[in-house]
Amino acid sequence: MSEPWRSLPKSLADEVGGAWSSVFPEGVPSFLGAQGGVSDEDVAQAVARSLFVRRTLERHPEQVAALCQSRPLAEPTTSDYLHQRWQEFLSEVVDEGSLQSALRRFRTEIQFRIIWRDLMRWADLAETMAATSDFADTCIQGALEWLYEDTCEQSGTPWGVNPATGKEGPQPLIVLGMGKLGGHELNVSSDIDLIFAFPGKGETRGGRRSIDNQQFFIRLGQRLIQALDQITADGFVFRVDMRLRPYGQSGALVLSFAALETYYQDQGRDWERYAMVKARVVAGDQQAGQVLMDSLKPFVYRKYIDFSAFESLRAMKSMIGREVRRKGLENNIKLGNGGIREIEFVVQAFQLIRGGRDRELQQRELLVILKELEELELLPSPVVKELKEAYVFLRNLEHALQGMEDKQTQLLPEDGLSQARVALIMGFDDWPTCVAELEKHRERVATHFADIIAIEDEEHEVAALDEGWQELWLGEMDEESATAWLDEHGFEDAEGSYAALSDLRETRTLQTLQTQGRQRLNKFIPVLLEALTHVEGPSQTLVRVLQLVEAILRRTAYMVLLLENPGARTQLVRLCSESPWIASQLAETPLLLDELLNAESLYSPPAKTELQDDLRQQMLRIPYEDLEEQMETLRHFKKAHILRVAASEIRETLPLMKVSDYLTWIAEVVLDHVVDVAFANLVSRHGYPRRKDGSACDTDFAVVGYGKLGGIELGYTSDLDLVFIHDADPEQSTDGDKPIDNAVFYTRLGQRIVHILNTQTPAGQLYEVDMRLRPSGSSGLLVSTLPAFEKYQRSDAWTWEHQALARARGVAGCPETLEAFEKLRADILCQQRDRGKLREEVVGMREKMRTALGTPQIEGKVPEVFHIKHDYGGIIDIEFMVQYLMLACCSEHPELTQWSDNIRQMEELGRAGVLPVEDTEKLRETFITLRSTIHRRALQNLNSQVAGDAFPGERDYIQSMWNRVMLG
Repeated sequence: MSEPWRSLPKSLADEVGGAWSSVFPEGVPSFLGAQGGVSDEDVAQAVARSLFVRRTLERHPEQVAALCQSRPLAEPTTSDYLHQRWQEFLSEVVDEGSLQSALRRFRTEIQFRIIWRDLMRWADLAETMAATSDFADTCIQGALEWLYEDTCEQSGTPWGVNPATGKEGPQPLIVLGMGKLGGHELNVSSDIDLIFAFPGKGETRGGRRSIDNQQFFIRLGQRLIQALDQITADGFVFRVDMRLRPYGQSGALVLSFAALETYYQDQGRDWERYAMVKARVVAGDQQAGQVLMDSLKPFVYRKYIDFSAFESLRAMKSMIGREVRRKGLENNIKLGNGGIREIEFVVQAFQLIRGGRDRELQQRELLVILKELEELELLPSPVVKELKEAYVFLRNLEHALQGMEDKQTQLLPEDGLSQARVALIMGFDDWPTCVAELEKHRERVATHFADIIAIEDEEHEVAALDEGWQELWLGEMDEESATAWLDEHGFEDAEGSYAALSDLRETRTLQTLQTQGRQRLNKFIPVLLEALTHVEGPSQTLVRVLQLVEAILRRTAYMVLLLENPGARTQLVRLCSESPWIASQLAETPLLLDELLNAESLYSPPAKTELQDDLRQQMLRIPYEDLEEQMETLRHFKKAHILRVAASEIRETLPLMKVSDYLTWIAEVVLDHVVDVAFANLVSRHGYPRRKDGSACDTDFAVVGYGKLGGIELGYTSDLDLVFIHDADPEQSTDGDKPIDNAVFYTRLGQRIVHILNTQTPAGQLYEVDMRLRPSGSSGLLVSTLPAFEKYQRSDAWTWEHQALARARGVAGCPETLEAFEKLRADILCQQRDRGKLREEVVGMREKMRTALGTPQIEGKVPEVFHIKHDYGGIIDIEFMVQYLMLACCSEHPELTQWSDNIRQMEELGRAGVLPVEDTEKLRETFITLRSTIHRRALQNLNSQVAGDAFPGERDYIQSMWNRVMLG
């Protein structure tokens, strides 16, 4: 038997030789060889280069035969060929199931052709990108045409004004392709980013019953996503990502042209401009789509030269840099230093800055724009040449990495066999030569990126460091001299500090550090010691900072960050000096050091809309199905923003009320995203839950916050008291291939949400969740229907549960379901109540709590401590008074129900005349004083117990008010 693999590198030759007989038990089939014109040596090369090619030949030879008969592998993959071949598959489609099957078999065939031609280098980069993009366009358009007709048969035809002609008629769905699909530069194994739009308002005609156009297009959009994205026995076509649409996953799936235009004009972010540069109509009515694209052009391309684009791209690059550090993605050829993303940033920076003036830049393909930048003399020819060569090399390498197993990856392989495959595909004799060429390109890209976009020159004048710090750390001073030196420089416990440094030097981790790590540490510690002389309590602060140092001993890139950024170093020692809690947070999660780089943003926490935007950007690159990475990123997001709030409170740039607002916003933004992730995960398996009329639910799910979350009073370590409600029909089931009852769907949704929030991961816990306030407590259903929740509140709830409802509010989920909850809450609070009985029950519950949680009272003895929350004259007394007055007076003053927080409820009680305004003002001030103390103590890692004689005036006043309101 001949051995066509003999010319391969030895490791690959051995591997292919060992697999040959199982792939080709009867020899190379004639559809490849005699009829297909492919030599056995070429087959051996292809099988060596791609496990995907090998498995497809082994498992689906009949599909490869059909492919070769339709067009030989030696011929290019053109748009016309793809369209014609799809028509042959389409002729077999009779229903939605056969449409999904046809699309997936079409994918197997075309993916084999594209990857074969690319990895064998029979196709250049231009052909591969065009073929992959045209294939996606064909699939989207083909699926859309069939599903549009089928949805019209079910629900009638959407009707309205055609924006291209101005005449009334059937309305189309417009599909915008974003990212590399929009740029006609799709990877061989990539997901696709889409945005759905329709021309305008109207209703369907000709169906059994008329529905709103938007409802029609949302249903059509859901079916289109399922046709492409759902994993069946035949696999999938494309992973579909809809998160670039306005408001991301929480936004409507499909928006009208007018709504899209309004959103981008009023709320469009810089990064959305960046994304929209690549947008292209990939399916639907091209003429109507062009009207939409023209309307969005002023948002993307400004009439003036817009240098602000540099700043926003820098911010995006910094965010990606943090992700690279956190995930250890230095070997990622897209996101890592000198990778594909930096070339894209360079090109798109010029498009955003000058595209409004220089129309030539209003194109999508990166290589075309590079040529334009050279002709417009915006970039020198040598720079363009190097960026172009690097882009082609990196994209070819990316396709090599992905084509090996048809997997979406940009990470360099670590095993020898995969490295040998990539070297062979890229035309190198061995892996080290391939990597050397890669590094040459990455260095050039990084240099040009730094010259064009990167951070302005950040050279900081560093004062010469006294050599004494170096001698001290390296142990070149004896103990007496070292402690004298520390004492002289203000260390309040010089001996303790010397001992801590000696202990660090002796740790096993430090002893086994590699040379580079030890060198970085030896540079860093002396600089750190000098920085400590500028804060109060250097010895105490040193102990706190050394927790962090020990945490980063093996991740010395963080030391480099602190060495190269004096500002970050200053913030580190200042914050650790002022708060042991912040010090422990930094030690637990060193990635938070990134937050110290920009003092301006560190002490200016973002408002809720900015938080939403930040989280959305961070999550865009993480597929919803990658739950582990979603959970890790959420935890880091929460920690980073809570650090900023804590830093602002310490610096007194945020008053207490604002601190609680920000902490509550962080929780709300996280909860909104968690609901979206959990819902999307379940929908991908079981389809959408349905309403009574059979229409798909828009989650129809509400997360209700109780306690501190409901009362907008979250602290740094607060847990979340939650109740889950849904408003779907419990008798219906979901509409997917594996349907389940709506009740089961929502129970699993609740369980998934709790799991995402509660689970301990390497980054810790997101939030501790307490679900005991739901109807019937721990023995009740995890998720209630709205009618069941109402019945319980009206018939079975205890007084204390209505007290809790006074501090409840909707915090995440479907707006309509949240609105229904708020209306129900107001109705329950406004019920007529017997005030005497109510007062008795509230006082009784307060005494139970005080006995269980307060400081034990011994007759004739003054307690040594005062528990700010639970003791006589503490915060809980104020809260119970307010809750009693709410339940007693809402029937006469329904305006009291509009707030769920103590402060505004007190203000409203004064306005309504329930209490004198001077009392509500004084109660409010007292409440803030006590809560501020708890916040400040939390940052010092202290509990809520203070000296027994603390706050005498405040306690006396609260007790006098309690006696007057609750006992009088």
